[in-house]
Amino acid sequence: MIATYEQRLNSDLSWALDEGSRHFEECNAVHRALRRITARLTELGVPHAVGGGMAMFFHGFRQFTEQVEILVARRDFPEIRRQLDGNGYFLSSEGSQYLRDAEVGVKIDFLVTGDYPGDGKPKSIAFPDPSQAVVVLKGIPCIELPTLFELKLASGMSLPHPYRDFGDVQQIVQVLEVPREFATQLNPFVRAKFEELWDGVEQSRRLE
Repeated sequence: MIATYEQRLNSDLSWALDEGSRHFEECNAVHRALRRITARLTELGVPHAVGGGMAMFFHGFRQFTEQVEILVARRDFPEIRRQLDGNGYFLSSEGSQYLRDAEVGVKIDFLVTGDYPGDGKPKSIAFPDPSQAVVVLKGIPCIELPTLFELKLASGMSLPHPYRDFGDVQQIVQVLEVPREFATQLNPFVRAKFEELWDGVEQSRRLE
């Protein structure tokens, strides 16, 4: 079986550094896997939107990530697995919500409408239908920024160690210069947390 992308990164430092450099040129294995899976889903007529680190990348916060996250509707997920497993992709384990790109070993993690971010427990924010939260960036359907913030915030608020999710929010705020008033576009469940994190970014700016 092909080595996973993570295994190759961990086993070959020189290759990993090269991959990281090409990531920011949008031509490494993760970008190829992303464009391949979005093209396949489009061919199948499946509404979808890129989430996670790659969505952040296309919104303008350029960071390295090891996987592709794709938001799809629950009704479409069984057909996706049926069409793709063994046809350019393979299942890592029965019942999992992710596939692997058989060519480059990159993990394709599916975010399913109705599931809950973070700890997976019911909360005021769930993964939406991709057709209702999508914006096209560089030809790639991505989760729109307000929804991306909501999912990151709701995830962090439900986890014992929220540093990555909250850190991502603060970095996006800083890099994209998101105003505090952006909070009015967010679900009330996460609005106060966004304002708290925004204030933290502003305080850091004043101390520089």
